[in-house]
Amino acid sequence: MGFFETILAPFRWLVSWIMFMFHEGFSFLGMDPASGWTWVLSIVGLVVVIRAALIPVFVKQIKAQRGMQALQPDLRKLQQKYKGKTDQLSRQAMTQEQMALYKKHGTNPFAACLPILIQMPFFFALFTVLNGISRASEEGIEIGALSPESVRQFDDATIFGAPLSSTFLGSFGADGNISVIILSVIMIIAMTASQFITQKQIMAKNMSEEAMQSPFMRQQKIMLYILPLVFGIGGINFPIGVLVYWTTTNVWTMAQQFYVIRRMPTPGSPAAKALADRRAKKGLPMVPLLGERKTEPAIESVPEARVQRVQPQRKKRKKR
Repeated sequence: MGFFETILAPFRWLVSWIMFMFHEGFSFLGMDPASGWTWVLSIVGLVVVIRAALIPVFVKQIKAQRGMQALQPDLRKLQQKYKGKTDQLSRQAMTQEQMALYKKHGTNPFAACLPILIQMPFFFALFTVLNGISRASEEGIEIGALSPESVRQFDDATIFGAPLSSTFLGSFGADGNISVIILSVIMIIAMTASQFITQKQIMAKNMSEEAMQSPFMRQQKIMLYILPLVFGIGGINFPIGVLVYWTTTNVWTMAQQFYVIRRMPTPGSPAAKALADRRAKKGLPMVPLLGERKTEPAIESVPEARVQRVQPQRKKRKKR
């Protein structure tokens, strides 16, 4: 077993165990254990468990992103300060000051990537489980927490005539399955479209004007088109079960972002102005937004009252 396999082993067991437990639950409720839809709902249940567990991380991601936006003016001043200085001491000093800025704003550039980084081991584990279903079924062995019987059951399961363990590329040739090709194309389009719509909504409604003009935003605009393309191309190698997982998690992300944009928008963004207008029409005060920097009310200095100095009175001397 290689290093990568050793790392993925506990994730593979956990992923297969969650799927198995959902499968047993749906079977107990009367669904056909051999049906592809029972296994599809088990994969959806896996998504719900993972994404629900990631909600605290998602909240932390929002705070980190808004902290990054808040420090952009200070970051630009720092870049101007060290502009043209390429010596080692200047670069080191700039790095130290950047770290101090991140600490001051309570953020860092990597916190925004936490949810997707945490998800990746589960995604790769699910990919290896579903990708090895056919081989494990032929050899009569288990995969993770799935018994040999469950493996055979999953390998035979289909939706719309497409086996859940089949891939788009593997469906060409003499034994090709047109149902797999059509279903894969539909799900790849749904997967990439949901990802694109999510990012587009964030950029159009949940970014402040200052953030829209930052260098970070220019990179985001490039990633807006590159990431869906990468996942779209990679999707032709994904089993149908993995496409179900990734499409479901993208739809979850899209719904989650719609909620955030409407209820917890970025300060200074069009969504924040729309929320303020809605609350104003209802006669409600504007509440502090998530990640908004609190400003302490200025304390007016009260001028000291001038006290008139009492002149000492001269004592009357007795006349001799």
